[in-house]
Amino acid sequence: MADSAGIQQGSPAIGAAGLVPAAPGAGGTEGSGAAGGSARIAVKKAQLRSSPRPKKLEKLGVYSSCKAEGACKCNGWKSQNPPPTPPQTDQQSNAVNLQEPCRSCSHTLGDHVTHLENVSEEEMNRLLGIVLDVEYLYTCVHKEEDADTKQVYFSLFKLLRKSILQMGKPMLEAQESPPFEKPSIEQGVNNFVQYKFSHLPSKERQTIMELAKMFLNQINYWQLETPSQRRQRVPNDDAAGYKANYTRWLCYCNVPQFCDSLPRYETTQIFGRTLLRSVFTVMRKQLLEQARQEKDKLPPEKRTLILTHFPKFLSMLEEEVYSHSSPIWSQDFLAGAAGGQIPIHTVISAPPVARPLYYSTSPVSVDPSTCGSVSPARKTASVLETNPVGEKRKPTEPLHHEENKRPRVVGDIPMDLINEVMATITDPAAIPETSLLSAHSARDEAARLEERRGVIEFHVIGNSLNQKPNKRILMWLVGLQNVFSHQLPRMPKEYITRLVFDPKHKTLSLIKDGRVIGGICFRMFPSQGFTEIVFCAVTSNEQVKGYGTHLMNHLKEYHIKHEILNFLTYADEYAIGYFKKQGFSKDIKVPKAKYVGYIKDYEGATLMGCELNPSIPYTEFSVIIKKQKEIIKKLIERKQAQIRKVYPGLSCFKDGVRQIPIESIPGIRETGWKPVGKGKELKDPDQLYSTLKTILQHVKSHQNAWPFMEPVKKTEAPGYYQVIRFPMDLKTMSERLKSRYYTTRKLFMADMQRIFTNCREYNPPESEYYKCANLLEKFFYTKIKEAGLIEK
Repeated sequence: MADSAGIQQGSPAIGAAGLVPAAPGAGGTEGSGAAGGSARIAVKKAQLRSSPRPKKLEKLGVYSSCKAEGACKCNGWKSQNPPPTPPQTDQQSNAVNLQEPCRSCSHTLGDHVTHLENVSEEEMNRLLGIVLDVEYLYTCVHKEEDADTKQVYFSLFKLLRKSILQMGKPMLEAQESPPFEKPSIEQGVNNFVQYKFSHLPSKERQTIMELAKMFLNQINYWQLETPSQRRQRVPNDDAAGYKANYTRWLCYCNVPQFCDSLPRYETTQIFGRTLLRSVFTVMRKQLLEQARQEKDKLPPEKRTLILTHFPKFLSMLEEEVYSHSSPIWSQDFLAGAAGGQIPIHTVISAPPVARPLYYSTSPVSVDPSTCGSVSPARKTASVLETNPVGEKRKPTEPLHHEENKRPRVVGDIPMDLINEVMATITDPAAIPETSLLSAHSARDEAARLEERRGVIEFHVIGNSLNQKPNKRILMWLVGLQNVFSHQLPRMPKEYITRLVFDPKHKTLSLIKDGRVIGGICFRMFPSQGFTEIVFCAVTSNEQVKGYGTHLMNHLKEYHIKHEILNFLTYADEYAIGYFKKQGFSKDIKVPKAKYVGYIKDYEGATLMGCELNPSIPYTEFSVIIKKQKEIIKKLIERKQAQIRKVYPGLSCFKDGVRQIPIESIPGIRETGWKPVGKGKELKDPDQLYSTLKTILQHVKSHQNAWPFMEPVKKTEAPGYYQVIRFPMDLKTMSERLKSRYYTTRKLFMADMQRIFTNCREYNPPESEYYKCANLLEKFFYTKIKEAGLIEK
């Protein structure tokens, strides 16, 4: 097998016309050699299958036991003039003689192939394919130097040999059959795309899907290093587990690429996280190294995309691969989003045929052994942390491809129109990155652009008493101590040093040009449900650039992933303004009993708290808001373009007409105005209250109202509030009615309609709840019409 240290050990040439897997036992993995080996096998099979029938019988006779009377034990006809070893498949010009005796048992060739006389051409061609696979494996056994690989080749050789003798189909005998781990690598990457990128617009999400396809394709044609090579590289690894997976990979994925008589599976579909962990680090390193070497060969149309996004994609995926708490490897990752009712839709799958890989390298490399968790743009393997900073999380809204299946809500803007408008909005990735930002830009926009370019990085780091000191991390901790000491002069330096280097504290550090320019030191209290922010500072010459806001947003993302949703901090008079801008307030949501005795009390400081919303992607929040504003602006422009027609003024009043119907005004309908029909809007608040109260009582008394009486409990419907963004129930409506919230009939009807819409969105049509919603909705509108609030 090829040496794992070489770049070509697992990755065929980028600039090649297509990726071709390396032939097992070929002694190398260069694309051209692999392509030639695969092509030669296919040509030989085609030649042999097009040969005359006697020639086919002669070939099969070599692998067929003698059928002559007298219980001959010969297991294959041997020619008097044996061909060179290994047997060749080149067609011979001389005619085949079925009466030629066997060199071993002296019986004729015909005695060895009597069982094939009535066999169809199709079956004979199948057996001939197995014959050539046997001869190919025979070559592999003799050429292979690795003992483990040689043993697998020999086992497969015997299996195929037996299949020819018994005229059966080769069936691998193993304790387990594919798939060997769930979820598979393919499903895990699907989940990863949903988890991190489902909030992106369709164009950007399609880019991510293309990167994911390239990654899956590489795994399917990746040459695993042998167990002996891996033992030398990773001595403390689970050798037995890797050897088992390596054997399975050879039998089900690698060898069948060439020996097509064996059933073949895609690596990404039958293996899971365990195998991916064993190859990811080496694979990522070699792919990026090869990209650096061959970046000039990338097609111009792919260069910008690949040189920007693929390293980031791999870094973000790496964090999820090695994280012990990543949700993408849960089998109910998407099923839990709607109580098991939403089927898992495959977003991406590995291409069935290999194709060129185009990707990029990061502008600055970070040594995996010298850093903790880093920002999405710069992530690598972590020593102290396995959880990333600032990554996107599982979406709380329904998936994009389910939008068309959702019941429409009155007033909703059609998704077709939204998508059409989105297509006209400039792609953020294509916006020129300039320091001359708009005066209306978000505070963290400049910092976000710098992170995207790789100018700044974010790392969660901390001291450790259990691991060998890491020089780079220790240098960063010293840098953080200096920043905090200079920016917080009233804090004793000894106190700052003690907390920064305390193993119980961590610091989200901001790195620029390899040096620390800011950070947030914090201590997590998972059992109490909050984190205390101890120090927060950015060096003076790097302030007013949005770094502080972006730091806090990364910290929020980090804590949401760790399921801690409350921050507490003591802020002095100079910091209160900053924390207010970051969503902190003096209204503390954490019960006092939870934090008293846990956090440090500072004299003259103000205790402030911040409650996090797990539905918000904080690092991208301002981008999302900006995009929403652009969408609304475009919709308004479109509407204005439709109604921009100028109509003449009304002249009827000059003729003595005192009033006219609203709908008769020219152009009024084009603005979107609709007549209310015969329904009346009750202007008397007491009369409206009485009417709505009567209708609500009728609805609550209906036999189908029982599912909607109170808010849905999380224990009864896990994941409900991740799917339903605006819950509503009859109890809440009663409370709103008492507080005189319903100032118009439309508000009341909108809340009631929301109950029915939510029910149909969450539950399947065949469920009892769905049917109750339909029946109660029909009853409700009957009562509304009877009250004269809408047209009958």
